[in-house]
Amino acid sequence: MNQLHPGAKWQFRIGGYLLFGFLGIFLGIWIIAPIIGFFLILAGSSSIFPVALLSILGYILFVIIVSEIYAQMSYTRWFYEFTDEGLRLERGIIWKRYSNVPYERIQNVDVHRGIIARMLGFSSVMIQTAGFSGPAGAEGNIPAVEMKYAEEIRNFVMRKITSRRK
Repeated sequence: MNQLHPGAKWQFRIGGYLLFGFLGIFLGIWIIAPIIGFFLILAGSSSIFPVALLSILGYILFVIIVSEIYAQMSYTRWFYEFTDEGLRLERGIIWKRYSNVPYERIQNVDVHRGIIARMLGFSSVMIQTAGFSGPAGAEGNIPAVEMKYAEEIRNFVMRKITSRRK
């Protein structure tokens, strides 16, 4: 089984920053701020600034640590392999997800290079199948492959599906 390009850690890390950052804003506004305010009223304190500043700095540190752990675990648990029958994917931290994409169902292969991917030297390979309409946009999504290897994957899969159709 092949592992992703090491630059995928940055992709997972940024996803973790966004997820936990927005979750923190939501929790901070609707849950934590009223609780802190309630305890400040009980204590009779009039200055909320030091408590708010420490809470924000503590949460930023928490987001950085959790996102780093998330990125490392996501990277070490994402594998792909091309077999004689199709593409096999294995991914997931807590809940493992195993997918098989047979060559007969593959319709198209796209190679995407976003700005972060270009800076770090990798590409995303999107293998589209007939009848799939999932949230990722492609059933066979490989998020980070070395640029030249992504082109080789696309050519290999396109040869496989054209030879099977003939």
